Amino acid sequence: MVQQKYSIKLSNIVESHSLIKLYESSDFESIEIHSYNISRPSLQFIGFYDYFNTDRIQIMGRAEAAYLRTLDELEREKMIDGLFSRKIPALVVCHRVVPDALIVEAARRYDVTLLSTDLETSEFLAQLINTLRTHLAPRTTEHGVLVQVHGEGLLIRGESGIGKSEVALELIKRGHRLVADDAVELRRMERRRLTGSAPKMIRYLMELRGLGIIDVRRIYGVGSVLPSCDVDLVVNFVHWDENANYDRLGLEEETTTFLGVSVPQITVPVAPARNLAIILEVAAMNHREKKLGYNAAKEFLRRHDDSIDSGVGFGE
Repeated sequence: MVQQKYSIKLSNIVESHSLIKLYESSDFESIEIHSYNISRPSLQFIGFYDYFNTDRIQIMGRAEAAYLRTLDELEREKMIDGLFSRKIPALVVCHRVVPDALIVEAARRYDVTLLSTDLETSEFLAQLINTLRTHLAPRTTEHGVLVQVHGEGLLIRGESGIGKSEVALELIKRGHRLVADDAVELRRMERRRLTGSAPKMIRYLMELRGLGIIDVRRIYGVGSVLPSCDVDLVVNFVHWDENANYDRLGLEEETTTFLGVSVPQITVPVAPARNLAIILEVAAMNHREKKLGYNAAKEFLRRHDDSIDSGVGFGE
């Protein structure tokens, strides 16, 4: 299966980061960025173009500008032309640096967009990388409900009608926040980080059988929803089966994988009189404790082994 690639228009980047257009190329509106990698043309300004990717936005700061000023005019023009002749998507000049006149001329001659920002180079790089990772991240859509409980993102899954939305509603009433109901769009932001959000059409909406569609943000306020959050734990709802063997101690550590990212998961049996909202609150806090290095099940096992080794019973 070929993985779909995503893109973001250069014009959207310019607008979202309030960049100043020093020169707009003739194809500016049609330029799309497909790579979340960004380059600074330091090596290129000394003529090294091995491993150079022409599809990356180039960022120039004070260091590059200072180096170019050390070159005589002919050498400076040669280095600048070498960069722009490769038809890069755009060059962004940071930190209030006034670009050399030769840079402006080369942008016009090779019809390459030239942009400027007042931000420091490192600050702009961080902002731009975050924008590109968000828009270009691999993604998939999963059926389920995503809520943030005690700072932990819980992706609740289970067959239709098992009660995922009703539990999420109870959690919202208890002060937690809804991210997505029914369809959750997952994105791999980093190698081990997965975030979830709602498709725009159903954002902040929830379906309750017998009631219909409700707008959670309007009913419970803006504090009851989040546009996105990390997915920290997957909770699988299953119907209670008396013959099934459920994990009693929590020593079994299960995981599931989305987009190559492994996420811890637990299975919660659903039965009448079980307060699932409280169970999920505890699950969130327990998972947070595990991330901090404390595992109650392993601590119980350690105490059990110590009691056997010492010959002391549980009640002593």
